Amino acid sequence: MFTIGEFARHGRVSVRMLRHYDTLGLLRPAEVNPHTGYRRYTAGQLAALNRIVALKDLGFGLGEVAALLAEQVTPEQVLGMLTLRRAELAERVAADRLRLAEVEARLRALESEHTMPDTEIIVKDIPATRVVRLTATVESFSPEAISPVLRPLCAELGQRLEGSDAAPAGPLTCYYEKPASEDDPVVVHAALPISGAVAAPNGLEVAELPAARAATLVHRGPASGFLSGYQQLARWTDEHGFRADGFPCEVYLHTSGDEREWVTELREPFVEQPR
Repeated sequence: MFTIGEFARHGRVSVRMLRHYDTLGLLRPAEVNPHTGYRRYTAGQLAALNRIVALKDLGFGLGEVAALLAEQVTPEQVLGMLTLRRAELAERVAADRLRLAEVEARLRALESEHTMPDTEIIVKDIPATRVVRLTATVESFSPEAISPVLRPLCAELGQRLEGSDAAPAGPLTCYYEKPASEDDPVVVHAALPISGAVAAPNGLEVAELPAARAATLVHRGPASGFLSGYQQLARWTDEHGFRADGFPCEVYLHTSGDEREWVTELREPFVEQPR
């Protein structure tokens, strides 16, 4: 099971929104600690969350979403409505393109509920890695919060690297820190592995990514499709009795040219659950 913060990250929504959905009765936690009030969710509830967000993105109010869910709207009906919404968004101005990518990501997540995953999950022991990095904070794990911050951060990392004496030793890696409190902002890093000493970092921070055991998969396509991959990793860790722990990250193995040709390794570090 997941804490509300972990479930928010896997579902790419804010903790505040999950609490609101609970208050409205749209998505109740699987269990609530009677002494602390802490909410916990299961991996199986990601499907319900995907439906709620998809319907909300179609323009339905939360009251209407509740009514639709009460009528047990089928995944096929949701997919049909999302397809119509995608056509509408494609005709909008550039400012709406990010929302279109979010809808498409939810669409892929819904489609994956009825198909066997076509990507293999591989467990890797990742060694500790020295990196140079830039850091920012975002409100939540939702793509609309992360993308406008992370893309410029990566571009600035490349620019600052040219003016430093750091020697890159691996591909661009973006990773996320678990907030100290469920209501704290998410800390995001754009980083590059390095070799040797760095005397003139040009405003870059030298840090170390700790060693970790991680569930990994290779995603082919744009970053807007990361949602399905991360949720696949979340289901895998939950089904195998593990707990996500550490810095989930994206390692950009190939990023030149068309984003549809990009190759990215998604990593979800984990530890064994205490027995």
